[in-house]
Amino acid sequence: MKKTLLTTAILTSFAAPAFAEVAIDRTDDIEQIKIIGTKTDSRATAGSSAVIDEEQMRIEVPTDINQLMKTIPGVYVREEDGQGLRPNIGIRAATAGRVSKVTILEDGVMMAPAPYSNPSAYYFPTTFRMSSIEVLKGAPLLRYGPQTTGGVLNLVTTPVPEQFGGQVLTEFGENSSRDIHAHVGGTEGQWGFLLETVQRSSDGFKNIDRSGRDAGFDIEDYVAKLKWTGDRQSLLAKFQYSEETSNETYAGLTDADFAENPNRRYGLSEIDQMNNHHDAISLNYNLELTDAVELNVLTYKNHFKRNWFKAGVVNGLVDLANAGDTDALAVLHGEQDYQDITWTNGNRGYDSYGVEVNTGIELASHFLKIGVRDHTDEMDRYQLKEVFDQVNGSLVFDSFIQPTGGDNRLEKAEAVSFWVTDQWQVTDDLMVNLALRHEDVESSRLQFAVPDRSELDSARSNDSSEWLPGASFTYDVNDNWQVLAGVHKGFSPLGGGATENQEPETSTNYEAGVRYNQGALFVEAVGFYSDFSDTTQQCSIANPCDNGAESGNYVLGDSVVRGLEFQASNTFEAGSFLIPVDVTYTYTKGEISKDNAVSGLMDGDELNDIPQNTFSMRVALDNQNGWINYVVAKYADEMCVDVGCNRTDSQFDRTESVFVTDFVSRYEMNNNMAVYFKVENLFDQQKIVARSPHGARPNKPQTASFGVEYTF
Repeated sequence: MKKTLLTTAILTSFAAPAFAEVAIDRTDDIEQIKIIGTKTDSRATAGSSAVIDEEQMRIEVPTDINQLMKTIPGVYVREEDGQGLRPNIGIRAATAGRVSKVTILEDGVMMAPAPYSNPSAYYFPTTFRMSSIEVLKGAPLLRYGPQTTGGVLNLVTTPVPEQFGGQVLTEFGENSSRDIHAHVGGTEGQWGFLLETVQRSSDGFKNIDRSGRDAGFDIEDYVAKLKWTGDRQSLLAKFQYSEETSNETYAGLTDADFAENPNRRYGLSEIDQMNNHHDAISLNYNLELTDAVELNVLTYKNHFKRNWFKAGVVNGLVDLANAGDTDALAVLHGEQDYQDITWTNGNRGYDSYGVEVNTGIELASHFLKIGVRDHTDEMDRYQLKEVFDQVNGSLVFDSFIQPTGGDNRLEKAEAVSFWVTDQWQVTDDLMVNLALRHEDVESSRLQFAVPDRSELDSARSNDSSEWLPGASFTYDVNDNWQVLAGVHKGFSPLGGGATENQEPETSTNYEAGVRYNQGALFVEAVGFYSDFSDTTQQCSIANPCDNGAESGNYVLGDSVVRGLEFQASNTFEAGSFLIPVDVTYTYTKGEISKDNAVSGLMDGDELNDIPQNTFSMRVALDNQNGWINYVVAKYADEMCVDVGCNRTDSQFDRTESVFVTDFVSRYEMNNNMAVYFKVENLFDQQKIVARSPHGARPNKPQTASFGVEYTF
């Protein structure tokens, strides 16, 4: 069935020229595969969307994707390490844990380690090397996938320059932090190239008990692009390689210890460390078959290898200490010996590869896109465990535990996706977008009883096939007012741990809103409503499911997520100064909508990781002569740690609300050089922004940095 579908779609693509009538408006920069375009484009789509453009990226110099996402309505962030190394991002009804319910793209290519079998984002592209960020929500996201409930996050990389040139940006800050972003490239005749690197290091902002080891990280990232442009065709080859060593842990703090010093780490976590590397290659070929039809073929392969060496015992000890167990607290403080502490080498390898064919056809008032993707991804888990004892506050090695069962398994998913979209200009004022997507997914898991994999412990598999329709429209009431609305079916694959009879998460998603645009003033309000039939959690150690499982899936049952997104922007003048102001606000209510006898959840139980209110404001002061100052304020309500926290009074069932203000001042010294000063968390507000994994966790404290940017 899959190969027949693929062949049919490819033949359809080549047969398309017979229907062409009108020329297509194209962009020459195929290396920047954008799903929206400019910020102006995002304010006219038939679905709510947002673009963090190159100007904002250049001024704010972001290194943490979480802080950028907090300025977009309908997006929820649960911080973990305070440095953005392991993001947890949710969009509308898609939960935040490891970004596993959001489709992550880099230049249009899926970037989750294994998007269908293991989507949890233990790898996330380096934000520092991105030129813009796009978020697409609503029915138009059916063009992308596999996650089609909440939204799509596309990271747009540095383009190949039209002329020879480049840039070197160096930033130094507190905690011995150093960030470098450098690239050089150019275009001569038919050929263009780009060479780029990011080098990041820091000692981190936490202090480990009884240890001289820092809590920082070292990251190196390299990208090379080679572009050829011929007569009505072009080809881009992109190569990427990165490495990370971070002394990160799953260990949080008790609430009492957090109140005394949120930047403390227990000595039990001293030897915890993440090591990973990622490499990717993609080839993007574009051909203008006629003036009205183009064909795009994208092939890609991503490999991600990681080993997160960490102890799990802290989880139980923190819970016991929070409940008043003085022995557990003494162990955490290194004041009492403890035997047989198990560290896990979270050793996993991921491969993701495929080919995507897409055709664009303009026919009278219709712009059609027809495409297909044949994709495979795999995960190989082989997790050796090491046993230590805590003796007199120090860790002493004891023994090894060989991988068996859940620590020794292979998971795989094969998927064929097909889509057709129609952007139909019905009248000058009415634009209708129709979309139909099909996902056919086969997943499997083999679990082994012995380390050499000569004996099978268990096996499972799952097949799912879903048709996902959607429709949306925009209508221009007049030159200033526009209304929009849409509905689509959402889908989230179950992953490699799914059993034969499990059904994937599906939902019906609605949105409707209004936009006002006059000069520099833009206002948008969009209401959304998502109705789930099988709300499903992806279980992991970092995000245990509500039943306590740390792998596989857990079905919560029926739920509803509804809310309102609001954004407004305007530019004011004060003498020679310009004052751009951007405001966003999101109200969200997510809850179980039907009693579930299996899970024990009840109608009205609040869903986890969804703050009821979020708010952001960006205010700039620009003297129009090279000096600009930015203040960015961000607020998020408390969130449930587990589903149903609204039925308890325990402080341990929820996070704390947090309000953070950042400041950036940038001065253009001349056409080639700029300097900037940045203070994150200006008022040093630290709160419990997460309780998973394993205890209370803070956001980054007040942190200052200074940077120099040189362009040639």
